[in-house]
Order: sequence, then C-alpha cells, then structure tokens
Amino acid sequence: MTILRGHFTMTLIVSLHDEPNQDSVSTLRRRLDEVRERLGLEALSVSEVEHLDAAGAEPSHIVTVYGVDHPGIVHAVTAALAERQVNITDLTTRVFAGEEDTLVYAMMIEVAIPAELDPDEVQRHLRGIATEQSVELSFRQLEQALL
Repeated sequence: MTILRGHFTMTLIVSLHDEPNQDSVSTLRRRLDEVRERLGLEALSVSEVEHLDAAGAEPSHIVTVYGVDHPGIVHAVTAALAERQVNITDLTTRVFAGEEDTLVYAMMIEVAIPAELDPDEVQRHLRGIATEQSVELSFRQLEQALL
C-alpha cells in the first residue's frame, strides 16, 4: 500500500483455492467490480501472475531514490530490478514540496537479491537508471536485526 500522486494504491496477490479455472477467475472479477462500484474506487484490475517460489526471499539491500517528481521513476527503477530477477519485498514512496515550488519524490525499496547475482552489478545498473531519470540513488546492504 502506498500513496502515488495523491491516490491510495494497493496491490494484493491472492490465491484461489484448488485449481483456478475461468469460472472462478470470472467470479472474482465480477465480485471485485461490485466492491469497486460500492466503494467508489477509481480503478481495480485482476490479472493472473506466474507462481514464483518466494521462499528464501529475505530482503538483503535497501535502494533509495530521490529527485524532482516526474512520471516514470517507479517504472524505470522497478523494471531494472525485474530485469535482474531482484525481488521487491517492500516499497514506500513520498512526494513533498521542495525548493521553488517543485515536488520532490522519494522512494525506498527493500529488495532481495538472488544469491547468484552480484550486488555490485545490480548497483551499477541502477546508477545508470538514476542518471537517465535525473534522480539520486543510494544502495546499501540491509542490516539484519537480531531478535
């Protein structure tokens, strides 16, 4: 859940019991559309996602992006992570007023980098994206808390 450009957004991944079939997916879409209308939501979509084994997807790094707000920042950064098969375990964004009436966008992404991937390579790729998007980027290893 987050606020994107002043709109509350939420993504849910749900599992249909048993083997999902066209009837169960159609029923889900119909019932969610009823909820969308009742609550006055602007948009609601349902799409199938490929099953991925998320076991062991413990977050390992934090990526922070900061700069003048403009469309495409989230897409560029998350697409770069997806290209490298990096799992996003948490994503938080904020927009706030900066100098000279500009809007500043800040995004913090917690990621799980696969063991077979070099974090330095991920960082180099993200820095290139940050340059293209004219934003600042930090990339650091997540400190694991001992409980």
